[in-house]
Amino acid sequence: MRVISGRGASAARLLPWTSTGGKPCYLVGSGTGYVSRMADRAEEIQLDMAYELLGHADGLLTEPGVTAPELHFLASRLSECLGQVHRIAENRGSRLEANEAVPPEPQSNSETSP
Repeated sequence: MRVISGRGASAARLLPWTSTGGKPCYLVGSGTGYVSRMADRAEEIQLDMAYELLGHADGLLTEPGVTAPELHFLASRLSECLGQVHRIAENRGSRLEANEAVPPEPQSNSETSP
């Protein structure tokens, strides 16, 4: 999503959380403010939790006698983490695309004369 204001176009950042109604939340700005830092930290926590859950899943799946409710709980948590990681990847990919789409500003050469 791109937003055009009087100052030019900027990419709206998909935040790693949703509204109370489950709708996506976006942030428009320079990407250096308080909410951006909170979003970065939330993404870092989500990625760390997903990594830890993968380790737990490896251990649980090698244990004999794992019950169906344990597997169901694990699958539910893995599904949640996959959704979060997908959202983070989507967000970061769109931010990369937005940065690549911005043309470089022309440099003025003071040595050339008209």
